[in-house]
Amino acid sequence: MRLLITGGAGSLGTNIIEHLGAQCEEILVIDNFVTGKRAALLPAANLRVIEASIADAEVIDELFSGFLPTHVIHSAASYKDPNDWLEDSLTNVVGTCNVVRAAERVKVQRLINFQTALCYGRPSQIPIPITHPTSPFTSYGITKTAGEAFVRASKISNASFRLANVTGPRLAIGPIPTFYKRLKSDESCSVSTTVRDFLDMSDFLSLVVLALKSDAPSGIFNVSTGEGHTIEEIFRVVAKHVGKPNAEPASINPPGPDDVAAVVLDPSETENAFGWKAKIGFAETISRMLSWYDTHGVTDIYSHLQESK
Repeated sequence: MRLLITGGAGSLGTNIIEHLGAQCEEILVIDNFVTGKRAALLPAANLRVIEASIADAEVIDELFSGFLPTHVIHSAASYKDPNDWLEDSLTNVVGTCNVVRAAERVKVQRLINFQTALCYGRPSQIPIPITHPTSPFTSYGITKTAGEAFVRASKISNASFRLANVTGPRLAIGPIPTFYKRLKSDESCSVSTTVRDFLDMSDFLSLVVLALKSDAPSGIFNVSTGEGHTIEEIFRVVAKHVGKPNAEPASINPPGPDDVAAVVLDPSETENAFGWKAKIGFAETISRMLSWYDTHGVTDIYSHLQESK
């Protein structure tokens, strides 16, 4: 397998490389390092790293033609600035088109796309079935949903994964690293009343392996445990872990105008299609993540949400 990963320096990409590296003849990572970290990509004889934007069609065509991947994982995404609609569009829509067209030209055997669960907007039912209409309302959600449509319109075998909150090494987005870093620094934490689902990295990786097989199902799939947990619950687990079991949130707030009250995905169709099911429970998932931070710390923290005023 000759594997090309866009956005390969992010949490998902680096974990995939560590998990699959020995099984690949060659791996090519394309990343602009806006949110990914070059230092997270450990040197390997079969790994090549290129700093580039997937929005640059000429560069993407040259890299695909020179590398000739058999498999592509499209993990690149722009979400750092919720107000930067242009950059989100260039990366998440134009960049995705460039990747899909280049993959078609070199006859890639399999393309896996990572999509945000925010594609559903404010869902009318929980857990959210894969048949639920998409209705994104943020720049990140809108542009990623447009990109997914181009993936599905392609002529090559593909699957698009609508992801829960995947937790694992180098996670730099969401409430877990935020609470860990702030509580360790004796800073106050505001908590929202929102509900999310959390998936352990090992369960996510086991599905990626199945999805890369040449005879794997194509289509759109929810990837999650199907269980929802409140952000306040996350806060209390983190507080206890860092030795502050009596800590209280500075405030408990309703969802902001660009947030969603509950995002919990129904993975039943995915479980049936792949014979896959998440095995790691919520408590162990969060414990593994916090133990990783104990050893490696938290550096950058990103969010697709507007900064609260």
